[in-house]
Formats: sequence, structure tokens, C-alpha cells
Amino acid sequence: MALLDEKELFELVNKLSEISFNKPFRHEVRFNHRLRTTGGRYIPGKKLIELNPKYLTEMNVEEFNGIIKHELCHYHLHIEGKGYKHRDKEFRDLLKATGSPRHCSPLPSEQKEYRYKYLCKKCHHVYNRMRRVDVNKYSCGKCRGELVSQKE
Repeated sequence: MALLDEKELFELVNKLSEISFNKPFRHEVRFNHRLRTTGGRYIPGKKLIELNPKYLTEMNVEEFNGIIKHELCHYHLHIEGKGYKHRDKEFRDLLKATGSPRHCSPLPSEQKEYRYKYLCKKCHHVYNRMRRVDVNKYSCGKCRGELVSQKE
């Protein structure tokens, strides 16, 4: 999907706000091309929602709408003076009520190929790593079992 201009983006966010929350979105929303590890963020001091444009171009529309709804949960709770942070019960409850995702899926362009794979002998947990790990020095973080290197 092509990128939206600022007016279209605001209209989309306001429409989702009206549908999911029965409340209007009255502040600013924009794309932030510098976001890399997240789909979006809400900045309470500015009452600003920033969205990662890569999620609109690389992922499906449902994923992008889910990110908007997640950020709207932060926005509406903050405006109402309720707990709007991830750890707050009110935030988690509103996520469930609106069908908003807790986390966004990783972008296909940001997926990394791991060079090393380690397996715990005891609990069989797999660790994927970019750098090599000294198996004589480190053990499994879950059960303290011995790690063995797996060949890719």
C-alpha cells in the first residue's frame, strides 16, 4: 500500500478511534521514518502518535490498523488521566476490549539471519545468536543446563 499524506493518515486514525473507542482523535499523528524496532509510539507530552511507515508498505493493512489501535489505547487513557503504560491494568484491559495487539510483528526487512545456534542439553531450549558463545563459560538461562553448539 502506498504511503498516505498527513491528512489521509489523520482521517484513518480518527476513523479507527471513532469505530473502536467511540471517541474522536483530536491531536497530531505523523510518520516517523527513523523508527526501526517498533510499529509506533505515543508521546504523552506532545499528545503525538508517531507511526513506522514500513509497516504500511511491508505488512498488511490489518497489522497497521492494529498498531494504530494500540497507540490509540495509550492516547485515550492518557487523555482521561488513567494508566496508559504497558504495565498498567487499565491499558491491558483496553487492549483486550478493543482487540488491539500487545506487540507488533517483526518486519520482514528487519529479520536477521543468526549465525550460531545453541541447545540446552537439559531443557532443550534453543538459543539463536549473532555472536559465538563460550559454552564452557555460559550455561542455560532457564535451567542452568549445559549448552551445546548446533550446526546450521
